[in-house]
Amino acid sequence: MTDEPGASWVPDACTLPTPDRPLRLAEFDRLFRDAVHDVDRRSARHLRLRLDTTAEPALRDLIARESACCSFFTFALARPDGDALTLDIRVPAAHVDVLDALTERAAPAPRP
Repeated sequence: MTDEPGASWVPDACTLPTPDRPLRLAEFDRLFRDAVHDVDRRSARHLRLRLDTTAEPALRDLIARESACCSFFTFALARPDGDALTLDIRVPAAHVDVLDALTERAAPAPRP
């Protein structure tokens, strides 16, 4: 794991250059804030997000880049119907802590 502020859960297996990691984290945070409708932790190694369909192009780009640097992630993007977009994220047992942190970041903020 790295010791960079706010991203201590980023595993050493991540090949994204360290200076780029806060930018990538900000991209995920923006996506989570703007597009996530529901977070469903289906198992220790599996997270499903339901997202706004307008996020699809940006999401496809982000998960392609994330797959390139963190090959332990498995992403599956689907449109189960015309009004829904789901992203399934799976990790091996060795990276459950990464999925824990991602789940926490993806959870919608409480509304006032």
